Amino acid sequence: CHSTIRPMLATYSPKTQDLLQRLNAFFDQHIYPNEARHHAELDALRRAGDVWQPMALIDELKVKARAAGLWNMFLPHAYKGQGGISNLDYAPLCEVMGRVSWSGEVFNCSAPDTGNMETLERYGTDAQKEQWLEPLLDGRIRSAFLMTEPAVASSDATNIQCSIVRDGDHYVINGRKWFSSGAGNPRCAIFIVMGKTDPQGPRHQQQSMVLVPRDTPGVTVLRHLSVFGYDDAPHGHMEVVLDNVRVPVANILLGEGRGFEIAQGRLGPGRIHHCMRSIGAAERALELMVDRLQSRIAFGKALSEQSIWHERIAESRCMIDQARLLTLNAAHRMDTVGNKVAAADIAMIKVVAPNLSCKVVDWAIQAHGGGGVSQDFWLAEAYAHQRTVRLVDGPDEVHRNAIAKIELAKRAAVRK
Repeated sequence: CHSTIRPMLATYSPKTQDLLQRLNAFFDQHIYPNEARHHAELDALRRAGDVWQPMALIDELKVKARAAGLWNMFLPHAYKGQGGISNLDYAPLCEVMGRVSWSGEVFNCSAPDTGNMETLERYGTDAQKEQWLEPLLDGRIRSAFLMTEPAVASSDATNIQCSIVRDGDHYVINGRKWFSSGAGNPRCAIFIVMGKTDPQGPRHQQQSMVLVPRDTPGVTVLRHLSVFGYDDAPHGHMEVVLDNVRVPVANILLGEGRGFEIAQGRLGPGRIHHCMRSIGAAERALELMVDRLQSRIAFGKALSEQSIWHERIAESRCMIDQARLLTLNAAHRMDTVGNKVAAADIAMIKVVAPNLSCKVVDWAIQAHGGGGVSQDFWLAEAYAHQRTVRLVDGPDEVHRNAIAKIELAKRAAVRK
């Protein structure tokens, strides 16, 4: 099941080549052979009636990953000797991790912790970093990001209604969030919550982000929200109620009215990560599709000899390589000109990569027949994840709208 990832530039940097070689070796030795065990452990927890528990397998593999020097690879800016990698260098590593949905946590490189750690490193005070970033980097705790709300169209983040009201030396928070990924994990100790501190202010300066410890009075995790029937335990996507939650004023990130700015800074790298993981899933789906087609006989010849499958295999290869190049270019642009200037590049990959992955996984399911939609193969789970990526960090429609506005503005400027 070894990854067949191919460099899409002249060559990857020596740093990435080294990490890729070691990461692929780790997958061959520890990740792929343990996929069945991971599934079995989850099933055992479900039968025991408590699936929201840390998994022994993940804890074992974390120790091995740290020993192999494959830990906190995502962090863009080095913090006390950890991290320090460009978006372009990290992107191919993310593609490998996208081949197995649960693998990111093994390397302390799973969402939303990666985005939360980047946010704390970039915008947190020294005290906030010491209290929350360092245990997150050490893998001792997990975190969640609470932005999306059930009562409003959260694709427009300015719609959020969660209130953050100052009361002396504290903020009082009231609201309801959902699809709060990571909040189901019993080791989740800190929430980053986005809400409004100034509902009457300028549209993009009403929001703030505040750190809320998971055990603060008034925090209630109501339920988990399954995705196509998958609970994604023990990580989970949870609905959370914040009822008169009080936290010190010192828990605010960057300052009042800076929440939208932080969100934009946080989501740019996150979209690169999502897209490269989607490409990794598509690459693996293509491999499984080809293997299946070459091993099955129908109407007197291998399925791989049917012309319709030639077309789908070829189209898959073209789409995957196009998406990879587009994503690597976006990563390079982010590294060289910054997220704001690379806004169109980021928006394009966020549309292209998950749609491409959905298509290739869907064809792979078709090639597997009834087995493709069963739990006997990885593909149904992969489709559930990839279809979800078309919504997370902004739905397709929002990104297409952003791309169109940029194109329209470019031509208007030329005409002037």
